Amino acid sequence: MPALCRACLNAFGGGTRCPTCASPRVTTHPELWDLSIAHMDCDAFYASVEKRDRPDLADKPVIIGGGRRGVVSTCCYVARIRGVRSAMPMFQALRLCPDAVVIKGRMSLYVEVSQAIRAMMEDLTPAIEPLSLDEAFLDLTGTAKLHGAPPAVMLAGLTKRMRDELGITGSIGLSHNKFLAKIASDLDKPNGFSVIGRAETDAFLDPKPVSLIWGVGAAGRASLERAGIRTIHDLKRWSRRDLADRFGSTGDRLWHLARGLDARPVKRDRIPKSISKETTFGDDTHDADILDGHVWRLAEQVSARAKAKGLAGRTVTLKLKRADFQLLTRRTGLPEPTQMADRIYRTARALLGAQGPLADMRLIGVGLSDLTPADRADRVDDLLDPGAARRARAERATDAIRGRYGDDAIIKGRALR
Repeated sequence: MPALCRACLNAFGGGTRCPTCASPRVTTHPELWDLSIAHMDCDAFYASVEKRDRPDLADKPVIIGGGRRGVVSTCCYVARIRGVRSAMPMFQALRLCPDAVVIKGRMSLYVEVSQAIRAMMEDLTPAIEPLSLDEAFLDLTGTAKLHGAPPAVMLAGLTKRMRDELGITGSIGLSHNKFLAKIASDLDKPNGFSVIGRAETDAFLDPKPVSLIWGVGAAGRASLERAGIRTIHDLKRWSRRDLADRFGSTGDRLWHLARGLDARPVKRDRIPKSISKETTFGDDTHDADILDGHVWRLAEQVSARAKAKGLAGRTVTLKLKRADFQLLTRRTGLPEPTQMADRIYRTARALLGAQGPLADMRLIGVGLSDLTPADRADRVDDLLDPGAARRARAERATDAIRGRYGDDAIIKGRALR
């Protein structure tokens, strides 16, 4: 039985402990050397970065998020054991875990760590499809000759390098397609390595609930249950045509995934549809200065993400949620793509001003969509705004200073509102 020690990367012939270093961190599987599609998912990424930088938090529950009326961005595993989950209202999370340490996220730092992980992945293969800052698919097909080792060994080396050089752990799922690789990465977290081989695909999937399938949420599960479909085995009793007739294109997708079939390639540098950021206020407000300050901060965060991903967008969106929970969304197109915080802010601020007298608001958000590579961005001077080029140069200079000295090196006055 092929076996791999994830502590020292020794490949051997089977056993529960490594014969070289005696570590019990051993992965064994009949197809271990034959599979090459992987999903790497960092473990509680934002919280792990914070714990790395603050060792005093090592054994404490940590929540990344906003104030009491905000939501949880993510949390560490200590907090998850208490029932805290991403996107949970903060007041509910603190009720479950009153001793949690709540930390406001440091997005620029998370982007920096993500870029370092991406560079490590690039050493293994050019076929990388990021899903977010902390997870990605990798296709290592054909790389064994280049590296002198099977993909499984190189993937274990990736997570070891992440831990040794960055202080961040990640979990690997290895299989024969993307669907199963992503499922596998969740089977043994944190700091795990799980394998789903071709021979075991049917036996593994059959008893699982349909909610295991990526994209089947609460509404989809309810719709399937009304048709008597609760497990993946139930799905397989339906013909491909009947599923398509009942559920449309989703039915055809379910037919394939129920059989472990997924022909999607790992696509390098998949461009997301949008980049957005929002905040929920501690107290409802209609104060124009306070709202303006939030628009600026959100525009800066959206801009930072766009710059980190090398993207720009043609459409700016403003999202508002009133105290009565009525949601308002306004958007406008730009003559050319932008990734500049100044331009995103001025566009979103104009959308806010067009609202007229404001009711009390509980949430505000800014987004950038219709994305393209940044090499097509901000190339034309705005004839109606002669100061735009000067402000763009100043913003680039500010970015360079912050990159060297930290986000707080330069702060605009409007950000203090």
